[in-house]
Amino acid sequence: MRCHRWPLSRYPFLAGLLVWLLAGCSATDTFEQPAPVPEVVSTVLLKKVWATSVADGHDDRLLQLAPWVADDTIYAVSSRGVLFALNAADGTRKWREQLETRILSGVSGDQARLYLVSENARLMALSRDAGERLWEAALPNESIVAPQSNGSIVVAQTIDGKVLGFDAQTGEKRWQYDGVVPVLTLRAAAPPLVGRELTLASFANGRLLALSTETGQPLWQYRIGEPKGRTELERLVDVTSQPLILEGAALVTGYQGKLALVDLRGGREIWSRPSSSLHTPMIGQGHIFVSEANGDIVAYDGRSREKVWTQDKLAWRQTTQPLVVDDHLLVGDFEGFVHVLSLTDGSLQGQLKYDSDGLRVPMQPLHDGVLVYGNSGKLTLFKLETRS
Repeated sequence: MRCHRWPLSRYPFLAGLLVWLLAGCSATDTFEQPAPVPEVVSTVLLKKVWATSVADGHDDRLLQLAPWVADDTIYAVSSRGVLFALNAADGTRKWREQLETRILSGVSGDQARLYLVSENARLMALSRDAGERLWEAALPNESIVAPQSNGSIVVAQTIDGKVLGFDAQTGEKRWQYDGVVPVLTLRAAAPPLVGRELTLASFANGRLLALSTETGQPLWQYRIGEPKGRTELERLVDVTSQPLILEGAALVTGYQGKLALVDLRGGREIWSRPSSSLHTPMIGQGHIFVSEANGDIVAYDGRSREKVWTQDKLAWRQTTQPLVVDDHLLVGDFEGFVHVLSLTDGSLQGQLKYDSDGLRVPMQPLHDGVLVYGNSGKLTLFKLETRS
């Protein structure tokens, strides 16, 4: 069996497998060379509305520092701790704050505060109006995902599977749940989803867990991935995507697991299909769209759950979470290309080379357009235009 030893910088989600890759061949040997950039005659164009730069961006640290948008303000942070508040309409700066610490997580927030995690495992709460530090709390280990808040409780999840709830106003620790994490995991994680009553947390053992937001007590769990095979790599399952909530149910995906719809009241499976994905699925025009771990983009019929189409020209290009914009589906890749697909048949209708350092964090809808944050720190609002 032939060994593949490609640079981890090209495969950031495999950074957690470093020991295995250096040891030689795996039993599966499934990771393949990325497909070449497909040739596309663009009929859909990405027109720049405004552009700016967020300092050094991700700084080659394999982080996922997604911006947070609220009340026409974009909050974005760089790995070296430069925090920006930008006007969503034109990208102009409202304020800039140097946090004097490196950052591991993206920024998130609630009605009054912003939340970040520093590289020394400190959960920080800052004011939304000026970035003033309000309180800090120690975490038991690093956290690479943005803390999440419902305005009353802020929840952080660490790389060793601990989920912690803090009082959003004071920073006082309210509860802690200790999850089980296998020795071998992916270098990625899902932010907890914090509601008024339920907090959904995803774990590297392939499970989705519902906790009481108030007390942290476990209420139910659902297994997205079941370890199979003989080797550790074959048995690797992980959940690195945040659930998508749909009318009392959660649409979930997992690596070497499945795409499933789960009842929020008790964790009962409504339906499922085999799937392997690192990203949250998206919906649009009655379809469910999944960016598979191998780079394929797959559309399922929302009623029958049967596959409608598969776009395989982006194989192993580390495609990002898909985003539905009007009649189109957008995904980015590790070389910094933004690809525009048709929702109807998955055909490639547009392409833009955006950031030579690559794209990792999800693109976000904003003002009938799309907000793109590249690994180098480039932040741009685009609008889609159809070429006549």
